[in-house]
Amino acid sequence: MFIREDDFSRLELNLPACIGNFRYFKGKLEPSTKLLVLVKANAYGHGAVEFASMMQQAGADYLAVAYPVEGMELRQAGISLPVLVLTAGTDFFNEIIDYRLEPGIPNVFALKALIDVLEKRGLKDFPVHIKLDTGMHRLGFMTHEIPELLKVLRSTDAVRVKSVYSHLAVAEVPEEDEFTLGQIRMFKSNADTITAGIGYKPMYHVLNSAGIERFTQYQFDMVRLGIGIYGISALPDVHLAPVASLKCKILQIKTLRPEDGTIGYGRYGHIAPEGTTIATIPVGYADGIDRHLGRGNASFSVNGHRAPTIGNICMDMCMIDITGIDAKVGDTVTIFGEDPTISELASILGTIPYEILTSVPRRIEREVHRR
Repeated sequence: MFIREDDFSRLELNLPACIGNFRYFKGKLEPSTKLLVLVKANAYGHGAVEFASMMQQAGADYLAVAYPVEGMELRQAGISLPVLVLTAGTDFFNEIIDYRLEPGIPNVFALKALIDVLEKRGLKDFPVHIKLDTGMHRLGFMTHEIPELLKVLRSTDAVRVKSVYSHLAVAEVPEEDEFTLGQIRMFKSNADTITAGIGYKPMYHVLNSAGIERFTQYQFDMVRLGIGIYGISALPDVHLAPVASLKCKILQIKTLRPEDGTIGYGRYGHIAPEGTTIATIPVGYADGIDRHLGRGNASFSVNGHRAPTIGNICMDMCMIDITGIDAKVGDTVTIFGEDPTISELASILGTIPYEILTSVPRRIEREVHRR
């Protein structure tokens, strides 16, 4: 019998959890404040089309992606919400126009390149979003560059500024609140200069997920919800529901004795004197299971019990120690979700939940649970 890969491994998306997290953040906003949800990087590994559809259903006002191709995928799937392309570049403006995407503009070079395309096509008032650099120093206009920006904007009717925005570098770190407040002050000042210079008021947005929770009073016209919608809060006493659970099924079970040798590549898996029962599961480092989670550094959930990894993580599989656990081939193993949480695995690896989520590849089937 042919068995599909997704019969073995899947990323389950919990729609009620997603809606609950959405309402938590929405509840912090004024009724007039718009909410943009980030679905870049395949919706932080959750599946861009699936997640964008859920956000459209939930009532999001905007979506944002990193690159034009991500926005094109959403349009091809029938997503109709406005889509901000944060890193629009300069090579895909025709596609951005054709797919009704809205580019983020971080410098005059990109702005002039877009205007050139628009004027050649005879288009006017195309929506753009002006990115300000207030301290992240990654992309965006710095204060001294705003006069040149305004000169270009006033010279054409090809574009219309839909919003002005910036990105907070440390909104989740209380010890850095003075820096964050300085960013917000600079953002407001420079955004006001742009508004005065173009003669109309675009939307302002600067708060990310942590900012929504910790600096709610600076929500302006719109906020950008990223990791928070996926179940990660910046506040220690807030426990949001995880939206994604990575699960797989046991492929094989073996009970080994010391004379059987060792387990896995490099012979790092050692058998206990009284014997060890292992289960092989169909996820490995090609599925986002970092090799540093091997050799017992992490444990996964099997029938209500934790089973530590044993030996090295392989590319497509890994082994877990299920000694003393009542389990059989085909039983479900939870890599992350409610237990263990994504934050637990991130702590083991000394990283952030973003990295683990975005490491789950597209070959893992996304499965939306609506109840």
